[in-house]
Amino acid sequence: MISGKNYIGKNLSSQGKITFKTFNPKTNTENKTVFTEASDQEIEETVVLAKEAFKKYKNISGKKKSDFLNAIANEILDLGDTLLQIYSQESGLNIDRAISERGRTIWQLRMFADLVKEGSWVEATIDTANVDRKPIPKPDLRKMLFPLGPVVVFGASNFPLAYSTAGGDTAAALAAGCPVIVKSHPMHAGTGEMVSSAIIKAAEKTGMPNGVFSNLNSSGIKVGQELVKHPNIKAVGFTGSVRGGRALFDMANQRAEPIPIFAEMGSVNPVILMPKAAKQKGEEWAKTYSGSITLGSGQFCTNPGLIIGIKDDALQNFIQNLAEEIVKVEPSCMLHPNIIGNFERNKAEVSSQKGVFIKADYSNDIPKNYGRQVIITVEGDTFLKNATLHQEVFGPFSMVVQCKDKLQLLKVINNLEGQLTGTILAEKDELNQNKEVFEALQNRVGRIIYNGVPTGVEVCPSMQHGGPYPASTDSRYTAVGIHSIKRWVRPISFQNWPDELLPNELKNKNPLKILRLINNKRESKFL
Repeated sequence: MISGKNYIGKNLSSQGKITFKTFNPKTNTENKTVFTEASDQEIEETVVLAKEAFKKYKNISGKKKSDFLNAIANEILDLGDTLLQIYSQESGLNIDRAISERGRTIWQLRMFADLVKEGSWVEATIDTANVDRKPIPKPDLRKMLFPLGPVVVFGASNFPLAYSTAGGDTAAALAAGCPVIVKSHPMHAGTGEMVSSAIIKAAEKTGMPNGVFSNLNSSGIKVGQELVKHPNIKAVGFTGSVRGGRALFDMANQRAEPIPIFAEMGSVNPVILMPKAAKQKGEEWAKTYSGSITLGSGQFCTNPGLIIGIKDDALQNFIQNLAEEIVKVEPSCMLHPNIIGNFERNKAEVSSQKGVFIKADYSNDIPKNYGRQVIITVEGDTFLKNATLHQEVFGPFSMVVQCKDKLQLLKVINNLEGQLTGTILAEKDELNQNKEVFEALQNRVGRIIYNGVPTGVEVCPSMQHGGPYPASTDSRYTAVGIHSIKRWVRPISFQNWPDELLPNELKNKNPLKILRLINNKRESKFL
């Protein structure tokens, strides 16, 4: 079922000379399929095909795009258990996780299918003319959102389904009317090819133009670089490291025509443990956070890698309870030897810094490629002076920063880099009495959580998955939920155009019956 070839539109191709295999971290062995990296010629063919497909796809109705997205969901489900098995073999993640992530992928596709079928998402805005206005007549102006053009999506290492081939970026871009070229992640190229086959089948069944979707293999960074630099690519979606995302961002801005890079990158997701909460529920929070820190072997972009509190007896008890609870959790397999190698190096670098104390380090024997969870502590002064302590350690790791007072707590929060999430653990009256802490944290994050854990990203319209740099390259946008479609579109205004030549969304009779903003009033009436 897996060929190891690239999908250039509906055609399989393997002209390149570079080959690679995926890796099963649980068995510590290579998987059998040989994958061929896309050649320069195949990259060019793919982008040209996407450019041509865009000419047709941008004009396809919301109803037909909805049918396409629903068909993708159906075809992925039809891949059955084989997809789940390949997913597990390439990631080390278990079948239950595969089922859960497949469910999220299906939900995202159907969510966007409903959105484009209804149609109001284009934000149609109409301001009618007033020829009698003095001293200058008012023109007729009508505006709506239009797709940007061919989009490149980079598959994520830690979510082979939900953030990769048919994940949120791809679903949103296809919904917007943009052809998608996926730069498949080399750690799960087989999973990517299987999902790509489902997308291609769905495109053919629903009459989408050839080139609306392509999938290119790559063992390194060259294919991605060539795609980002290509003048016919109009936007990029990326989920991964700060180093990788920043490199793409810089590359895109050095083009003759710069393009937007929507990169979701590093985050340590700070948790503020207030004194009263530590005293009254410290033991409970320690148990809860031992699970959150080790969930999925800590391989989530929302993993709580930093816990900040005011140094007192309650915080000391919390640290002790957290250290005891976290070593009770059985370690799990990490995604790839490269991932665990980076984890061990980053963990060692941070742990070896002056003033850092290791409070918990799982010491029992574990299989190859399993991650040992670690809890470290540091004083507030030390944290503020050492930028190395601010970096993300991707894996089952968390640092507790002990501040001497609330003033230093605020200073630590204000000196944090941008984050995807921030959490406050506090009693209700304690929260009301410390609004400056809440406000400081709010300035550094995209999602703020009260008395919970950051792990777990609900896919819904109110979810914000993005934050100030380096959490993401543009904090105005989300990578999760229906509003993520706004990354792949731009507004265009029409002034004094004949009604019959306007897009249906802007015509007087409102043939699509969508909700529009007409002369500053939201309504769906005819004009």
